Amino acid sequence: MQDRLRGRAIMVVGAGTGIGAATVRRLCDEGARVCIADINLAAAGDLASRLGAAGHEVRAVAVDIADEASVGAAFAEAVQWLGSLDGVHVNAADLRTIFADSDALQIDLATFDRTIAVNLRGHLLCARAALPHLLASGRGAIVFTTSDAADAGEPVRPSYAVSKSGLNALMRHLASAWGRQGLTANAVAPGFVLTEEMVAGGQVPPDFIAQCLAAGRSPRLGRSDDIAAMVAHLLSEDGRWINGQVFRVDGGAIL
Repeated sequence: MQDRLRGRAIMVVGAGTGIGAATVRRLCDEGARVCIADINLAAAGDLASRLGAAGHEVRAVAVDIADEASVGAAFAEAVQWLGSLDGVHVNAADLRTIFADSDALQIDLATFDRTIAVNLRGHLLCARAALPHLLASGRGAIVFTTSDAADAGEPVRPSYAVSKSGLNALMRHLASAWGRQGLTANAVAPGFVLTEEMVAGGQVPPDFIAQCLAAGRSPRLGRSDDIAAMVAHLLSEDGRWINGQVFRVDGGAIL
């Protein structure tokens, strides 16, 4: 599959680390030219430097998806460099708000507002900025990173769940409204993924990992590359007849 995305112009938003960075690497390996967008420009730039040294066509841009002007500027810069836009993976989230996301009675509304601003409104801003270019491509594809939390019915984290449920609805709207014009819109819902940064930083206690393994239906936890593989598929020609779907890449956590 090394040439499956040859010639494709793709932007990954939230790409400096973790799942986004793994997706950038996978897209580059499959031949795509990739714009690496992140609020952490240093991380995006470091990834771009390493991939560029390996011979890949990449460029780093700064973006804050909670800010409309920033989103517009980032997409304008990306399209100017790429020349066109065939695919977008929007992977951004403010994960700091998860730790303050309690329940419907106790949650600070500022936490709720921030979660919606990034996880839902920000994704709408990205879709609005990308859509004209994706439609002009004739083979445009957009993939959102969503979450099992949208359907799990947890007793905690209502803001996060609401934002991801809304994101799934936004994705289906895009597929329904512009599918006949060649757009595909889908979402990937990761399970518990151990990113390289989490492993290197020792952020996840071994006993918690053991609990997750004992409760799961897989002999291992997720890796960033598992999600990247699905995103690459949905952005490729192999995914052209897949539209309006949420794909759980979670080792069977939710059946």
